[in-house]
Amino acid sequence: MSSVVWRNWAGNQRMTPERVVVPTKTAQIVEAVQQARAHGARIRAVGSGHSFTPAAMTDGTLVCLERFTGLVAVDSTTREVTIRAGTPLHVLNDALADLGLALPNLGDIDRQTIAGAISTGTHGTGVKLGGLASLVTGLELVTGTGEVLRCSPHQHPEIFAAARVSLGALGIITEVTLQCVDAFNLRAEEGPVPLERAVAHLTDPNPADEHAEFYWFPYTDRALLKRNNRVPPGDPFRPLSRWRGWWEDEFLSNTVLGMACRLGRAVPRLVPMLSSVAARALSARTFTARSDRVFCSPRRVRFVEMEYAVPLEALSEAFAGIQRAVQTCGIPVTFPVEVRTAAADDIWLSTAYQRDSAYLAVHQFVGMAYEPYFRAVEAEMSRLGGRPHWGKLHYLSAAELVHRYPRFTDFLALRDQLDPDRVFANPYLTHVLGP
Repeated sequence: MSSVVWRNWAGNQRMTPERVVVPTKTAQIVEAVQQARAHGARIRAVGSGHSFTPAAMTDGTLVCLERFTGLVAVDSTTREVTIRAGTPLHVLNDALADLGLALPNLGDIDRQTIAGAISTGTHGTGVKLGGLASLVTGLELVTGTGEVLRCSPHQHPEIFAAARVSLGALGIITEVTLQCVDAFNLRAEEGPVPLERAVAHLTDPNPADEHAEFYWFPYTDRALLKRNNRVPPGDPFRPLSRWRGWWEDEFLSNTVLGMACRLGRAVPRLVPMLSSVAARALSARTFTARSDRVFCSPRRVRFVEMEYAVPLEALSEAFAGIQRAVQTCGIPVTFPVEVRTAAADDIWLSTAYQRDSAYLAVHQFVGMAYEPYFRAVEAEMSRLGGRPHWGKLHYLSAAELVHRYPRFTDFLALRDQLDPDRVFANPYLTHVLGP
């Protein structure tokens, strides 16, 4: 029996598995899966714990991928790299930079492992760019029978179409091949704007920016609009000073935000005032930096999160729904609302499957009530056919989700094929996928 207590980043999920395996070789993962199957037990893999759901929970064997990391192969001609599944994104970004490569898009957190990030549908922003899973050109998977499969558009194409976003229900991903691009710098332009302007910017049918997103401060009519675009070759490099970077990204965005959240948790009636002060404290800034250092920011204030994808054309209506939820949910909302976009893809359980999408993310500081707020948001998003981010909290079951994904039943049939004994099952997967 293991005495290890595993917790996720937010601290809202924890487990004590019966056994913990920390593999360094694929054969060790195969052996662990075969043993679990032989004993009628359950097995789950875990990365860095940045999912807010119980997706990784198990009382059986936990496969911890913290030592299953590193580059496996680099194709300098095609700019494809193959990496082991437990490699964190920030480690990958540094390794790619050393090779003169980069990922074309990233989310705003880089602590996730690559397997965890693609399996839950992690994405960045940009109406012409898909999520991280859309960059996958191949992967290796250990199925529920212990078979090792290599999948690509040409090799087991249906498994490839499903396994890129699969919640770990089809197997344990061991290697991922990604389509990279030449390394590039980004020019970041960030500043406070009236809320109406921020919404209009992301709903513009002819967007001027490669990447754009905004953060709305609840109870105010202000937003922080962030626009990122590639720097033309030869453009002068204008990084933030070390002092300003620390002041804005560490002190204001983390230390001061954390203090404000703790004060709001202690005295809830102050939350609207604190949000208003935060919105007024924003200042504009423009700088250039290596792409991943613009995309990703340090997140040291712990929170729980829900995010929904709706059709891009429904962005304004969806945002109005979130505004209603903030006003009617009956609890104070401490965190800004984040709004992003992404291009359609062909991945069966991707939230952007066959539709350009707008993403609306709501957060709440750890230790504060969140369910009334999140349920109110979910009701608003469901009216628009919203699909919940697989790594973030939601309350939908398989009976509801089957109507949101055209290939949902095909995914279930593939699950029957690859994990007939449900060695990868847990209560969460049973809830969202069925038994």
